[in-house]
Amino acid sequence: MNSLHKISRENITGAILAGGQARRMGGADKGLIALHCKPLITYVVDILTPQVGTLIINANRNLGQYSAFGYPVIQDTAPGQAGPLAGIASALLAAKTDYVLIVPCDSPYLPYDLVARLAAALTQTHAEVAVAHDGTRMQPVVALLQSDLAEDILQSIQRGHNKTELWMRSRRLALADFSDQPQAFKNINSTEDIA
Repeated sequence: MNSLHKISRENITGAILAGGQARRMGGADKGLIALHCKPLITYVVDILTPQVGTLIINANRNLGQYSAFGYPVIQDTAPGQAGPLAGIASALLAAKTDYVLIVPCDSPYLPYDLVARLAAALTQTHAEVAVAHDGTRMQPVVALLQSDLAEDILQSIQRGHNKTELWMRSRRLALADFSDQPQAFKNINSTEDIA
């Protein structure tokens, strides 16, 4: 692992989690749902591209459609349906950088200084995981992690512990304060949200 006080953009892989089942959306693939005539994931790609060195997409269906965005598409490696934690583990395993930024595919308003603030929180506290906090609650699927944590996640999943926030709290955790822009973490969970 590189020195914690130097996290360059090129040493971060951005991973967009699009592998969920979207039960509240009737099973529709949320990353591909249109908002203002553009798929939700497009907004996330546009926000992340200037902030990270490379991008990958974690998806478990519609792989061809996700591949059309021009980035590598990876599937969950953990067996069963272990939720976002499985996607995070898969992203860490696929990354060729020391750090991985995790974000969901259904958050079109993420901050343009997301990486800078997460990286500052990570390095200032010598943490392994930095998570966005909107002033009210932790946003466990908006995080910057050391990429060597994949094995620990997979072991947690094998033990039946697949809650992302609980796993993160078991590591050296830093919270990045985004209380000045809580609306940045609004995600699209229903057809009403789209409307």
